[in-house]
Amino acid sequence: MQGEVKTTCPYCGVGCGLIVSPTRDGWAVGGDPDHPANRGRICSKGAALIDTVTAETKRDFRLLSPEIDGKIADWKTATNETARRLRQTIDQHGPKSVAFYVSGQLLTEDYYVANKLIKGFIGSPHIDTNSRLCMASTVVGHKRAFGADVVPGCYEDLEIADLVILTGSNLAWCHPVLNQRLRAAKEKRGTRIVVIDPRKTASCDIADLHLPIKPGSDVALFNGLLAWLEQNGQCDPTYLSRHVSGYEDAIAAARAECPDIASTAKKCGLDDPVKTDQTASGLTKLETFFQWFAKFERTVTVFSQGVNQSSSGSDKVNAIINNHLATGRVGKPGASPFSVTGQPNAMGGREVGGLANQLAAHMDPNNVNDVNRVKRFWKSDILKAGEGYKAVDMFRAIETGEIRAVWIMATNPAVSLPDASRVRLALSRCPLVIVSDTVNDTDTLRYAHIKLPAAGWGEKSGTVTNSERRISRQRPFRNQQGDAKPDWWIISQVATAMGYGKAFKYRDPAEIFAEHAALSEFENDGVRAFDIGIWRKTKKSAYDAMEPFQWPASRKHQPKDGAHRLYGNGIFTTSNGRARMLAVQHKLPLSQTSTDFPLIGNSGRYRDQWHTMTRTGTAARLSAHRPEPLLEVNPVDARRYGLCDGGLARIKSLQGTALMRVSISNAQMPGEVFMPMHWNDVYSSAGGIGRLATANVDPYSGQPETKYIPVSIEPFTALWQGLLFSNAPVDLSHLPYWVAASGPGCMIYEIASDKPCLFKSMLTAAANIGSDNTVEQIIEYSDGKKGIHRYARLVGECITGALFVGPKRPTLGRDWISTLLGNAAISTSERNALLAGRMPDATAVNDRLICSCFSVGLTAITRAIHTQNAMTPADIGRLLQAGTGCRSCLPEISELVSNTLPRAAE
Repeated sequence: MQGEVKTTCPYCGVGCGLIVSPTRDGWAVGGDPDHPANRGRICSKGAALIDTVTAETKRDFRLLSPEIDGKIADWKTATNETARRLRQTIDQHGPKSVAFYVSGQLLTEDYYVANKLIKGFIGSPHIDTNSRLCMASTVVGHKRAFGADVVPGCYEDLEIADLVILTGSNLAWCHPVLNQRLRAAKEKRGTRIVVIDPRKTASCDIADLHLPIKPGSDVALFNGLLAWLEQNGQCDPTYLSRHVSGYEDAIAAARAECPDIASTAKKCGLDDPVKTDQTASGLTKLETFFQWFAKFERTVTVFSQGVNQSSSGSDKVNAIINNHLATGRVGKPGASPFSVTGQPNAMGGREVGGLANQLAAHMDPNNVNDVNRVKRFWKSDILKAGEGYKAVDMFRAIETGEIRAVWIMATNPAVSLPDASRVRLALSRCPLVIVSDTVNDTDTLRYAHIKLPAAGWGEKSGTVTNSERRISRQRPFRNQQGDAKPDWWIISQVATAMGYGKAFKYRDPAEIFAEHAALSEFENDGVRAFDIGIWRKTKKSAYDAMEPFQWPASRKHQPKDGAHRLYGNGIFTTSNGRARMLAVQHKLPLSQTSTDFPLIGNSGRYRDQWHTMTRTGTAARLSAHRPEPLLEVNPVDARRYGLCDGGLARIKSLQGTALMRVSISNAQMPGEVFMPMHWNDVYSSAGGIGRLATANVDPYSGQPETKYIPVSIEPFTALWQGLLFSNAPVDLSHLPYWVAASGPGCMIYEIASDKPCLFKSMLTAAANIGSDNTVEQIIEYSDGKKGIHRYARLVGECITGALFVGPKRPTLGRDWISTLLGNAAISTSERNALLAGRMPDATAVNDRLICSCFSVGLTAITRAIHTQNAMTPADIGRLLQAGTGCRSCLPEISELVSNTLPRAAE
């Protein structure tokens, strides 16, 4: 394909616009300066998107053909067999024996067709999405407060607010472009920023105030704020009397729970002297927060997974919204509660009814009128009222045999769902597991009877909706790889083979979007806020030229240039037009710490990784920032449990175990540990935290509690540790610890064991087999007394693998060795350096990448501080460019400068 293509990033819910341009070697990607979400900004993951596309073409990562029971098939055979097995299941066990588990990675058109097939024509309510793990509690909170699942505000509010509160949101790493916009606003306007988080995260870099509350105490904090606002005359009686119901009950509950600041501080764990340091005004941090909320009318509260992923997540959302309703700060410029989603199309999935407790176009599956309306529109007699199983319950039903066929699309529940071992057991028992995916190996694909190759980002066409209700186009810029097809096409072909072809005669995604838009308008009397009816008759040419727009976009509400807010006039989408405040109470997490599991385990994202790494794990520069999953532990706990920085630790919970490298950090409070969510069995031996998490869920939203996992930790004593470099996959299943990361020219494996091993055999299994005429040899160096061993495998003059082993973790120049495996030949000096353990640039031993955009590591930044008088992050940017690209690394650079300067001055 020729020429520039405007598209949308496939990562977080910011929904950044991108421009992909052809180059001599492929493509280049940059931010779209005209897209309202990012105005040209980009983050480290977005900047490396072409790296992931290139890696797919160079390595055997893609699923390129349909497979049935392990055998390659053509599409006609695959769709017919999929349809036959689904039909057989339905005939024998009824329509409710079939379930779909889908994803915020799908485009809206894919989502719409999947939902239509299973609910409207198969007749099963059992479709749910991995957004259940992300934003389901927000959906409940929005519907209870506003009458509809609506985010009232927009991104511009972050830039014009006087106070921005980040609660349960590490914006700097999880939504970096929004953090860039907020940072710029602070620099320009002096915006006050409060971070509410048990951890000191990268977002604290720009914070004026950090409240390290006790994990799970959010409701108590916001109830305490509400009670304080009422006691100090800071609520808005006029707004409340005209536009809100439930105020008295909400106030009574807040007063009863947190009658004063002292009681609030105690419930939130802020009565500890370490957490209650006075601010410059002489007030405690909690008093300062309360006073700022009262003082600044333009206040935005940004919340995300730290609020949602809880057994009381829905109540936490409503506790936040209560304060905004009490002060009349909803849908006004610079004043709103603001939910930011984790996935690029979590919002789009909610619009089409992809959640088990939703119907299409924001209609209600429990409302008979809504159900009949959709039945008429779809011309379906099969659709029934009632909700389906939410994610956790769905896989329980698969385990028991109630659900006997599941079609999983664009997600990896064997890793991401809590109590993952039980999820895997369920999949192993399921008679029919169908998986549509772009890659050829995930933990979930290993259970699939039928594998269907889906088109990836850059190959498919459709729309996504971001966190501010903005719908944007994803456009293709490369051909579909192999036999891969768009998800909507795959679903439609199966539907046709099942006998439903008349309802699924789609020729392109434009026709699906037009139908979706028409349903949003169908018999819509204005109570349904989601309405994009102006697109109901859209032609393909108009669809292809679509500019980003916010909904509603109907004949009554024409989209406008700039920001588009809802509810600013105080009229809500409830039956009486009034918003609702709810009486909510603080509840402890369902699983509590104990003698056996004394620590609170928290989980979350890394800056440069995404979900279960099927995309980002292929990019060397994204793997370099955090090559391994790190267990972050406070120094007090490290001493208590005998852990050392850089050592290994076993983490145990009631559900399972994990093994990670230790990072000792004051960012963690004593009694709490942090674990990243990304690693899985494809990239590690025991790095997945899904096996640790309980399956406790919020009773209203069904969202699992993954921010509060009771765990124990203990040191893992390794007999030896090593680094293995390989240009081909290696089976390391016999080792208790291994983690794979992409390097510039190969895969890099951190390995360790508490038992002896035949090291050379690992290297022999690693390399590609040469031709009959190619000389293969292993060169080696061993020091038995010191336990040091070094090996390199050569095919001709090309190095195809290297292994370095010692009693301690080898300290080597990873990039240099990795690059050697990508070269056509190795020189004598390079060979000698490998065996002698003498690497070029010895000062960059195990250098940690800080800036992904310009490949600047820890050593270079530290050297600039010590030797080049770099006193600020701006100095580092001027000298090294670090922090001047996507700026996602600025928090770490700031920390390095502040931590290193005192030592530099000594």
